[in-house]
Amino acid sequence: MRIEGIETIPIKIPLTRDFGGSTYHVPSRCTIITRIRTDVGLVSEVYNGDNREQALDIVKIIQEELAPLIIGEEVHDIEKLWEKMYAITKMNRDRKLAIEAIACVDTALWDLVGKASGISVSKMLGGYRTSLPIITIAGYYEEGKTLNDLAREMAGLKAMGLAGCKMKVGQLSPERDAERVAAARDGAGKDFMLAVDANRGWSVADAIRFSHLIEHLDIEWFEEPCHWYDDAYMMARVRQATCIPINAGQSEFTSHGVRRLIEAGAVDYVNFDASESGGITEWRRVAGMCSVFGVKMAHHEEPQIAMQMLAGVPHGTYLECFANPDRDPIWQGLIANRPQIRDGRIEILQGPGFGLVLDEKMIRKYRVK
Repeated sequence: MRIEGIETIPIKIPLTRDFGGSTYHVPSRCTIITRIRTDVGLVSEVYNGDNREQALDIVKIIQEELAPLIIGEEVHDIEKLWEKMYAITKMNRDRKLAIEAIACVDTALWDLVGKASGISVSKMLGGYRTSLPIITIAGYYEEGKTLNDLAREMAGLKAMGLAGCKMKVGQLSPERDAERVAAARDGAGKDFMLAVDANRGWSVADAIRFSHLIEHLDIEWFEEPCHWYDDAYMMARVRQATCIPINAGQSEFTSHGVRRLIEAGAVDYVNFDASESGGITEWRRVAGMCSVFGVKMAHHEEPQIAMQMLAGVPHGTYLECFANPDRDPIWQGLIANRPQIRDGRIEILQGPGFGLVLDEKMIRKYRVK
């Protein structure tokens, strides 16, 4: 089965407000659908990324640089094709965009191999489970939002059937953000997973002070606590000072970057993002490394593909989504066969490949011309 062509469809949906965190802004929801055509009629159907402004640059890399490297090649030769594509990162360029372009193509190749074999990607990766606990990213900073509002938000998420929430911290002082976390715990109750994400917002001292203020609240993990420029060393110091597990990895875009975090003793969870780091092939390398070192696997957003990866391996944990349709209208509307959330869990799609059926009307409405 050989590759005949690649179609890339960038999607952009303006959001009703900025859904940013302590160090970034999100005014729109963007993604890229990648359809690889084969000589036997199979076509991939998968989308990658939450890119804000760079989608057209990524599409250009796919069409002008990656497609000529792989058209005519055998679909099943995933490792070989990954190495051919990875060669474009060796030149002096924006390597992050090149890696994200590779991720789109690599993910589509895994979808095709699954379709050709008649099995899901989760089974290709090990088939460890058929459902996962699912949490939402919420608890955003909003003007006028009170502690009572935050508590009611968490209670509402629990009532929706979600298993937990990863809430935003790191923009305020440790003391004020600790008050927000306490309010969230009060609203959600004890039987609700609660994690916190500082998005690299704090110094070591502030992150440690914050962690000590919330340790009694049963926090599942503290994500990216410290500033970007020396994050592995700083996170390791925070990890040594608190009983709250540390989660990071979404800001890495190679397996070598994750090795750096593990060697520094900085992480208990790794949320390596396949859409921002070379696709399923590179994610599988990270998952194997984490298994050896006793580090749990999460995944940064991207539930449409993360469900298959996390379900495939024994150390996969929570699936992340945006339960608020204003934040992620793509998760809410693009997947025509999206599984329902029940009792805090979501069933893994069992169709071949990623098993996704995408809504053509939505694609036509929001595709970038």
